[in-house]
Amino acid sequence: MREEAELKRLRWRCRRGMRELDQLLERWLERGWAAASERERGVFLRLLDCEDDRLWRWFLGHEAAPDAELQHLVERIRGLSA
Repeated sequence: MREEAELKRLRWRCRRGMRELDQLLERWLERGWAAASERERGVFLRLLDCEDDRLWRWFLGHEAAPDAELQHLVERIRGLSA
């Protein structure tokens, strides 16, 4: 029950107002969250704290994320097929 409430809260945080970002973030939440380590979950939470325009540039590959953990997760999320 607690996990379900946390997923609901995270799903809300994944809603960015840009459909493409919403889909990318929600896709990882659905496919990667359950199997993710505590460390990787923490990286995802840090990713959710980032501004949308920065996220979009990272996901498009126009810029690299400022640290290796964020960049690795961005690449993993980009690699998930629709």
